[in-house]
Amino acid sequence: MQSSGKIYFLSDFHLGAPNAAASLEREKRIIRFLDEARQDAEQIFIVGDLFDFWYEYKKVVPKGFVRILGKLAEITDSGIPVHFFVGNHDMWMTDYFQKELNIPVYFEPVPFEFNGKKFLVGHGDGLGPGDHGYKFIKKIFRNKVCQWLFGILPPFMGMGLADYFSRKSRAQTGTKDEVFMGEDGEWLVIYCKEVLKQQHYDYFIFGHRHLPLDINLNNKSRYINLGDWIKYDSYAVFDGNELQLKYYGNKRQQPVNLTVSST
Repeated sequence: MQSSGKIYFLSDFHLGAPNAAASLEREKRIIRFLDEARQDAEQIFIVGDLFDFWYEYKKVVPKGFVRILGKLAEITDSGIPVHFFVGNHDMWMTDYFQKELNIPVYFEPVPFEFNGKKFLVGHGDGLGPGDHGYKFIKKIFRNKVCQWLFGILPPFMGMGLADYFSRKSRAQTGTKDEVFMGEDGEWLVIYCKEVLKQQHYDYFIFGHRHLPLDINLNNKSRYINLGDWIKYDSYAVFDGNELQLKYYGNKRQQPVNLTVSST
């Protein structure tokens, strides 16, 4: 695809966490960004964990988030494509985004090509070595029977249970996401290097990690982690020639912007 405008990538909004007030403030900030980005955007990619939890009952969707959902509908109605990748916090998507917002939903990493540059885009959860406990849980959560069993719970019970486990997960993670683990300790870096043995990509774009990272995998390929909108307000933009990791606004502390070269 020949790109005439900019392509934006952002992820990990975690709307709903840690409480309604903080989530609403973050939601309004993201909407301001989307309003500005749409002025020159050709496409927009939301690379997972838009919500801290999302489950689509047959005739019920979670309460709230009307601002972001309305803004996404407005953007797609204007003719700007929006792509959504399911994350580990909003993996229980069905067809609401496709039918109501005209947004395709992807459950695995997907290749794209823009202006001759090859991209591999995905949320990033469960990729690479390690994290076997989560990979096991992910199989359970993706199981259709398990999803059906959760769906028969009344929404107030199901959402309450999900909120409890989400808060527990954040408490266990703590500040681990703020520390760069080194190339040999970053599972997504290892995953990218393994993919490059079979297929060339100019850019690997993932979320999930919550830490903005820009890593040279070799002299032709880069791994970009998009960070999050909880602490960093970080995103990436491709202008048709080059991809850059950027930060929105200046209200927060200067975020970590790591560039690590590998041999």
